[in-house]
Amino acid sequence: MEFRTLRNIENSFKQIRLYAIVFALVCIAVTGYAVWQSYRFAELQRQKIYVLDNGKSLMLALAQDASINRPVEAREHIRRFHELFFTLAPDKSAIENNMKRAFNLADKSAFDYYKDLSEKGYYNRIISGNVQQRIEVDSVVCNFDNYPYAVRTYSKQFIIRSSNVTKRNLVTSCYLVNSVRSDNNPQGFNIEKFNVIANNDIEIIER
Repeated sequence: MEFRTLRNIENSFKQIRLYAIVFALVCIAVTGYAVWQSYRFAELQRQKIYVLDNGKSLMLALAQDASINRPVEAREHIRRFHELFFTLAPDKSAIENNMKRAFNLADKSAFDYYKDLSEKGYYNRIISGNVQQRIEVDSVVCNFDNYPYAVRTYSKQFIIRSSNVTKRNLVTSCYLVNSVRSDNNPQGFNIEKFNVIANNDIEIIER
Protein backbone atom coordinates (compact mmCIF):
# COMPACT_ATOMS: atom_id res chain seq x y z
CA MET A 1 0.00 0.00 0.00
CA GLU A 2 2.83 2.40 0.88
CA PHE A 3 4.59 1.50 -2.40
CA ARG A 4 1.42 2.36 -4.31
CA THR A 5 1.14 5.64 -2.51
CA LEU A 6 4.75 6.47 -3.34
CA ARG A 7 4.12 5.57 -7.00
CA ASN A 8 1.09 7.86 -7.08
CA ILE A 9 3.06 10.68 -5.48
CA GLU A 10 5.92 10.15 -7.96
CA ASN A 11 3.48 10.19 -10.91
CA SER A 12 1.85 13.32 -9.56
CA PHE A 13 5.24 15.03 -9.31
CA LYS A 14 6.02 14.00 -12.88
CA GLN A 15 2.72 15.38 -14.09
CA ILE A 16 3.21 18.61 -12.18
CA ARG A 17 6.74 18.94 -13.56
CA LEU A 18 5.42 18.30 -17.09
CA TYR A 19 2.67 20.86 -16.66
CA ALA A 20 5.19 23.34 -15.27
CA ILE A 21 7.52 22.82 -18.26
CA VAL A 22 4.65 23.17 -20.73
CA PHE A 23 3.42 26.28 -18.93
CA ALA A 24 6.93 27.77 -18.94
CA LEU A 25 7.29 27.08 -22.69
CA VAL A 26 3.91 28.66 -23.38
CA CYS A 27 4.91 31.73 -21.34
CA ILE A 28 8.21 32.01 -23.22
CA ALA A 29 6.41 31.69 -26.57
CA VAL A 30 3.80 34.31 -25.64
CA THR A 31 6.48 36.67 -24.30
CA GLY A 32 8.62 36.23 -27.42
CA TYR A 33 5.65 36.85 -29.70
CA ALA A 34 4.65 39.95 -27.72
CA VAL A 35 8.21 41.35 -27.88
CA TRP A 36 8.44 40.65 -31.63
CA GLN A 37 5.09 42.34 -32.26
CA SER A 38 6.17 45.32 -30.14
CA TYR A 39 9.36 45.79 -32.18
CA ARG A 40 7.41 45.35 -35.41
CA PHE A 41 4.84 47.94 -34.33
CA ALA A 42 7.60 50.36 -33.30
CA GLU A 43 9.30 49.92 -36.69
CA LEU A 44 6.05 50.63 -38.52
CA GLN A 45 5.54 53.74 -36.42
CA ARG A 46 9.05 54.96 -37.27
CA GLN A 47 8.13 54.77 -40.96
CA LYS A 48 5.33 57.27 -40.45
CA ILE A 49 5.93 60.99 -40.63
CA TYR A 50 3.36 63.48 -39.43
CA VAL A 51 3.41 66.78 -41.30
CA LEU A 52 1.83 69.95 -40.00
CA ASP A 53 -0.33 71.46 -42.76
CA ASN A 54 -0.28 75.26 -42.42
CA GLY A 55 -0.51 74.94 -38.66
CA LYS A 56 -4.00 73.44 -38.85
CA SER A 57 -3.93 69.67 -39.23
CA LEU A 58 -1.62 66.71 -39.19
CA MET A 59 -1.10 64.80 -42.41
CA LEU A 60 0.37 61.31 -42.43
CA ALA A 61 3.23 60.58 -44.79
CA LEU A 62 5.07 57.28 -45.17
CA ALA A 63 8.86 57.13 -45.11
CA GLN A 64 10.18 55.00 -47.97
CA ASP A 65 13.53 53.82 -49.20
CA ALA A 66 14.92 56.66 -51.31
CA SER A 67 16.09 54.24 -54.02
CA ILE A 68 12.49 53.25 -54.77
CA ASN A 69 11.70 56.73 -56.10
CA ARG A 70 14.93 57.29 -58.06
CA PRO A 71 13.48 56.30 -61.48
CA VAL A 72 10.57 58.70 -60.95
CA GLU A 73 12.93 61.46 -59.80
CA ALA A 74 15.21 60.85 -62.78
CA ARG A 75 12.36 61.25 -65.26
CA GLU A 76 11.16 64.38 -63.48
CA HIS A 77 14.69 65.81 -63.56
CA ILE A 78 14.95 65.24 -67.31
CA ARG A 79 11.45 66.58 -67.92
CA ARG A 80 12.13 69.72 -65.90
CA PHE A 81 15.41 70.40 -67.70
CA HIS A 82 13.78 70.13 -71.12
CA GLU A 83 10.90 72.38 -70.09
CA LEU A 84 13.32 75.06 -68.89
CA PHE A 85 15.79 74.71 -71.75
CA PHE A 86 13.35 74.56 -74.67
CA THR A 87 10.53 76.81 -73.44
CA LEU A 88 11.31 80.25 -74.81
CA ALA A 89 9.53 83.60 -74.82
CA PRO A 90 10.48 86.64 -76.91
CA ASP A 91 12.07 88.23 -73.88
CA LYS A 92 15.82 88.24 -73.24
CA SER A 93 15.58 88.23 -69.44
CA ALA A 94 13.04 85.37 -69.47
CA ILE A 95 15.30 83.29 -71.71
CA GLU A 96 18.36 83.96 -69.56
CA ASN A 97 16.44 83.14 -66.37
CA ASN A 98 15.23 79.82 -67.79
CA MET A 99 18.72 78.96 -69.00
CA LYS A 100 20.31 79.68 -65.62
CA ARG A 101 17.82 77.37 -63.94
CA ALA A 102 18.40 74.69 -66.58
CA PHE A 103 22.19 74.91 -66.18
CA ASN A 104 21.78 73.97 -62.50
CA LEU A 105 20.51 70.59 -63.70
CA ALA A 106 23.23 69.84 -66.26
CA ASP A 107 26.96 70.04 -66.94
CA LYS A 108 28.85 72.17 -69.48
CA SER A 109 27.45 70.20 -72.45
CA ALA A 110 24.10 72.00 -72.08
CA PHE A 111 25.84 75.37 -71.89
CA ASP A 112 27.87 74.53 -75.00
CA TYR A 113 24.68 73.73 -76.92
CA TYR A 114 23.13 77.00 -75.73
CA LYS A 115 26.26 78.95 -76.68
CA ASP A 116 26.27 77.40 -80.16
CA LEU A 117 22.65 78.43 -80.76
CA SER A 118 23.32 81.87 -79.34
CA GLU A 119 26.29 82.42 -81.66
CA LYS A 120 24.11 81.45 -84.61
CA GLY A 121 21.62 84.14 -83.60
CA TYR A 122 18.83 81.70 -82.70
CA TYR A 123 17.71 83.53 -79.56
CA ASN A 124 17.94 86.95 -81.24
CA ARG A 125 15.59 85.68 -83.95
CA ILE A 126 13.18 84.43 -81.26
CA ILE A 127 13.11 87.90 -79.70
CA SER A 128 13.00 89.96 -82.90
CA GLY A 129 10.38 87.73 -84.51
CA ASN A 130 8.17 87.71 -81.39
CA VAL A 131 8.24 83.90 -81.44
CA GLN A 132 7.01 81.65 -78.65
CA GLN A 133 8.51 78.21 -78.19
CA ARG A 134 7.23 75.43 -75.97
CA ILE A 135 7.85 71.72 -75.55
CA GLU A 136 5.78 68.67 -74.68
CA VAL A 137 7.78 65.70 -73.41
CA ASP A 138 6.25 62.47 -74.70
CA SER A 139 8.46 59.95 -72.95
CA VAL A 140 11.72 59.61 -71.06
CA VAL A 141 13.55 56.29 -71.40
CA CYS A 142 16.19 55.64 -68.71
CA ASN A 143 18.50 52.65 -68.46
CA PHE A 144 19.09 52.00 -64.76
CA ASP A 145 21.05 48.79 -65.34
CA ASN A 146 24.33 50.64 -65.86
CA TYR A 147 25.79 53.74 -64.21
CA PRO A 148 25.88 56.52 -65.32
CA TYR A 149 22.31 56.10 -66.49
CA ALA A 150 21.75 56.50 -70.22
CA VAL A 151 18.66 58.56 -71.05
CA ARG A 152 16.79 59.27 -74.26
CA THR A 153 13.96 61.80 -74.37
CA TYR A 154 11.24 62.02 -77.02
CA SER A 155 9.40 65.34 -77.28
CA LYS A 156 7.30 67.58 -79.48
CA GLN A 157 8.49 71.15 -79.96
CA PHE A 158 6.08 73.92 -80.94
CA ILE A 159 7.39 77.14 -82.50
CA ILE A 160 4.53 79.63 -82.43
CA ARG A 161 4.58 82.61 -84.79
CA SER A 162 1.82 85.08 -85.61
CA SER A 163 1.26 83.40 -89.00
CA ASN A 164 1.77 79.72 -88.20
CA VAL A 165 2.73 77.05 -85.69
CA THR A 166 5.61 74.74 -86.56
CA LYS A 167 5.47 71.35 -84.89
CA ARG A 168 8.83 69.64 -84.61
CA ASN A 169 10.09 66.25 -83.50
CA LEU A 170 12.78 66.56 -80.81
CA VAL A 171 14.91 63.64 -79.60
CA THR A 172 17.75 64.14 -77.13
CA SER A 173 20.20 61.90 -75.32
CA CYS A 174 22.28 62.32 -72.18
CA TYR A 175 23.65 60.55 -69.13
CA LEU A 176 22.45 61.00 -65.57
CA VAL A 177 24.80 60.93 -62.58
CA ASN A 178 23.93 61.24 -58.91
CA SER A 179 24.52 64.65 -57.41
CA VAL A 180 23.81 66.62 -54.25
CA ARG A 181 20.22 67.69 -53.62
CA SER A 182 19.63 71.40 -53.28
CA ASP A 183 16.93 74.02 -53.79
CA ASN A 184 18.11 74.40 -57.39
CA ASN A 185 18.40 70.63 -57.91
CA PRO A 186 15.79 68.88 -55.74
CA GLN A 187 16.07 65.49 -57.48
CA GLY A 188 19.81 65.17 -56.90
CA PHE A 189 20.86 64.34 -60.47
CA ASN A 190 23.14 65.99 -62.99
CA ILE A 191 22.88 65.72 -66.78
CA GLU A 192 26.08 64.92 -68.67
CA LYS A 193 26.89 64.72 -72.39
CA PHE A 194 23.64 66.36 -73.43
CA ASN A 195 23.06 66.00 -77.17
CA VAL A 196 20.23 66.68 -79.61
CA ILE A 197 19.83 63.63 -81.86
CA ALA A 198 16.90 64.79 -83.98
CA ASN A 199 15.06 68.09 -84.39
CA ASN A 200 13.01 68.10 -87.57
CA ASP A 201 9.71 69.61 -88.72
CA ILE A 202 6.62 67.41 -88.60
CA GLU A 203 4.00 69.87 -89.82
CA ILE A 204 3.29 73.58 -90.20
CA ILE A 205 -0.16 74.74 -89.15
CA GLU A 206 -1.31 78.03 -90.66
CA ARG A 207 -3.12 80.41 -88.32
